[in-house]
Amino acid sequence: MSSKNEDKNLKSQNTDNISPKNNDTKFLDQTLRPNTWDEYIGQKNIKKNLQVLLKAASQRNHPPEHLLFYGPPGLGKTTLANLIAKETRAQLKSTSGPAIEKVGDLASILTNLSAGDILFIDEIHRLNKAIEEVLYPAMESGSLDIIIGKGPSARTIQLELPPFTLIAATTRIALLSAPLRSRFSGGVFKLEFYSDEEIEKIIERSAKILGVEIEKEAKEEIAKRSRFTPRTANYLLKRSRDLAQIREQSLTNETVKEALAMLGIDEVGLNSADRSLLQAIEEKFNGGPVGLNTLAAALSEEQATIEDVYEPYLLQLGFIERTSRGRIITDRARKHLKIKSLGKLL
Repeated sequence: MSSKNEDKNLKSQNTDNISPKNNDTKFLDQTLRPNTWDEYIGQKNIKKNLQVLLKAASQRNHPPEHLLFYGPPGLGKTTLANLIAKETRAQLKSTSGPAIEKVGDLASILTNLSAGDILFIDEIHRLNKAIEEVLYPAMESGSLDIIIGKGPSARTIQLELPPFTLIAATTRIALLSAPLRSRFSGGVFKLEFYSDEEIEKIIERSAKILGVEIEKEAKEEIAKRSRFTPRTANYLLKRSRDLAQIREQSLTNETVKEALAMLGIDEVGLNSADRSLLQAIEEKFNGGPVGLNTLAAALSEEQATIEDVYEPYLLQLGFIERTSRGRIITDRARKHLKIKSLGKLL
């Protein structure tokens, strides 16, 4: 009996030793997310449109219309959904396309909504067509049609849903069907890549939250390697912070350069996989053109990974070109690779 009491006391002591600071930083990415419109840097046009839409909906005492955000990962689609929920003081319920496997899953989510709730579906392009068909009347007329049974004995039950707002996000809008896109009556918004100046402001805010001092040159160094993406910038900042913390020093430009070199991130934000792709086009296929199938086989990568992960940033930099015959490496990429190839001319 005494042994059980000792174990209980030990657990209590361990719990008491957890500081509030540790609890606050348990989910660090969530902590770094903006909590107000003023803290949300960039995407000015989208913010203006949303503020008008939300204010008008509030004056009509009606939930905002359905919204769709699309663009590459890490640009702030989920953050916008959270800010809209805070602005409207609505309860946000989140899920994702892959998590909704059956019509019953969607029905369960929709029937548990309260009036004015916001339903956020991430990666909505991964919903299957049968679920999309059920979603149409729910978005358009606030009703849910459920078919019970099969064959001649099948019957349809219509359930009335409370007024709600659907906010969806996708990285591949081309995979959404036209009927589904057309039902986002509040607007379809494309999130753009960020400028270096905007990324520097995000880094400065994140550094304050993390409690680290960062030099101006260090902010600039992280910004230019961040691939114009806030999520990447915060990732590079955290890894640089780790190195500075171990050395018990402030975040200097030299520390940032050393930390990013350890990660294999070069001066323009390319990682080893990006460089391997460029080198494969140059060395194995004489600079291109090379088809996507062939390039994927040469790199032992999936075609979707090359298209969705590697190519968008390389195209932004002007390091590759897509032609009808395949991918081509540019002179700009050749110049960069010569600098980074440890003396080997490509």
